[in-house]
Amino acid sequence: MKRYLFLITISIFLSLPLFSQAQDILGGELIFNIESSYDLTQRTELAATLIKLSPTAYWYADSAWWNGFTAQEQEEVSQSLTSLATEFEENIYPVLTRTFGSEWTPGIDKDTRITILVHPMKKVTGGYTDTSDEYLKVQIPESNEREMIYLNSQYINTDYIKSFLAHEFVHLITFNQKNKSYNISEDIWLNEARAEYAPTLLGYDGNYEGSNMERRVKDFLNKPSDSLTEWREAPADYGVANLFIQYLVDHYGVRILADSLKLRQTGIQSLNTVLSQMGFKEDFPQIFTNWTMAALVNDCSISEKHCYYNQNLKKLRITPLMNYLPLVGVSTLSVTNATKDWAGNWHKFVGGQGTLTVQFRGNDQANFQVPYVIQDVDGNLSPGYLTLDEKGEGKILIENFGAENISLTILPIAQRKTAGFSSNEPDRTFFWLVSTEEEEKINIPSLPPLTKPLFQMSRVELLARIAEIQSLVRQLQVMLQEISGTTASCSSITQDLYFGLSDNEQVRCLQEFLKSQGPTIYPESIVNGNFYTLTQTAVIRFQEKYAQDVLVPLGLQKGTGYVGASTRAKINQLLTE
Repeated sequence: MKRYLFLITISIFLSLPLFSQAQDILGGELIFNIESSYDLTQRTELAATLIKLSPTAYWYADSAWWNGFTAQEQEEVSQSLTSLATEFEENIYPVLTRTFGSEWTPGIDKDTRITILVHPMKKVTGGYTDTSDEYLKVQIPESNEREMIYLNSQYINTDYIKSFLAHEFVHLITFNQKNKSYNISEDIWLNEARAEYAPTLLGYDGNYEGSNMERRVKDFLNKPSDSLTEWREAPADYGVANLFIQYLVDHYGVRILADSLKLRQTGIQSLNTVLSQMGFKEDFPQIFTNWTMAALVNDCSISEKHCYYNQNLKKLRITPLMNYLPLVGVSTLSVTNATKDWAGNWHKFVGGQGTLTVQFRGNDQANFQVPYVIQDVDGNLSPGYLTLDEKGEGKILIENFGAENISLTILPIAQRKTAGFSSNEPDRTFFWLVSTEEEEKINIPSLPPLTKPLFQMSRVELLARIAEIQSLVRQLQVMLQEISGTTASCSSITQDLYFGLSDNEQVRCLQEFLKSQGPTIYPESIVNGNFYTLTQTAVIRFQEKYAQDVLVPLGLQKGTGYVGASTRAKINQLLTE
């Protein structure tokens, strides 16, 4: 946690303090200013005793708190501080400075040691830093004119204290790398997210039970739709920041956090710059969208971008907002929602029978992205993206809903604002209307019954029967064409098709063809123009069914799911028959 200070004028870092510093003497006592909103009794200052010295830190304790202990209790606290000091010197300080760079040293006080003050705080606070301390008193009278970290005494004998110290030390590093180097402040959400990753980097989250990660997962699951970039210092803010940054580092490495810290740019812009420098095609909006999918499905077999690699997060899945449709008859449900930029939203639709239609409309200025996931009766998941027009509107139709496909989840994300975030961001509204309609029953024509056995018919009667059969065949061919949706534009597959294509007309033609091959080839029968897992699996089934024509000439035994020349040739042959 960090107390943020915003100066109206440009800060000037003077070469020497204007006032002499009080000396730090082991066992001595000094007066410190503290933040009343964090202090347990809302004090603005306190007297503190220097309990320990380590190579890079002074370790102070609130005198009132310290003197309230018996000698034995003081010894126990002293041992905890000794253990924490050792961890700081041997692990926290070297690892974090090697990864992110140094704090300001020697700092505002011309001392190479930082100051760590332990005092009672409200339970929700693990610790904090205050940027005021990095300035002279002539600039900010409340400054302690030190590089300072404040820790909550309530956690001094717990494993959490190491994570809290690491988190706050990253804030000191950030001040030096951003504020002092470029005279700019890091975006609060990224400042906190970077600090949230420190316990993981140091190995403190390896044992999940009782870890900071476990804490943050609970915070996230309590309110997963909290905005990443609107910062109110609530538990949900930290939960979202932690879970997003875990995903980001899982897929793009800790270097993205380290290199972005050293840029003059801040926030989203700094991450995009580093992603480009590292050669990645994805930018922040695409990564955030993939993260919302990962939070829902968390399955690397569907897509490597839709899962966590961290073993402690393998079972993480959010519970979407459920919307139930009646199981019988025609049903319609519509809702208007409000969200923030860079907030996940998960709306799941179940129930209903027949064709499910979802119409989406978002504020056309909010730059909505709407990925979705379809689940079939066997539990298979098929991701896709809803295409929106210039008005921010789009529609998706799913046939056989309630029978072959049992749920649809949409994930609307507003991605308009990319900088200048505050604690009160504007709402972005979106509307969806979902309806189900029973699919039309098809009356299949049939031949009239025979009036006599064929062997008793005359030549004229047999010819008449043949004409009836030919007429029936023509009727069935017309019906089949109407059902499959085959048109002139889908008379052939003219280009290679492969996994990852979206909203593609040729993929739609492919899906129509696969659908016409029956449930053994394409049981899901989804026609949406997106070439993802279900379509790829159907192509593999088709290739292996016609292996002699498709695979054997290429020296293959197993289907690949890639629609190349030999697969297209077989499909086009069947389309013309």
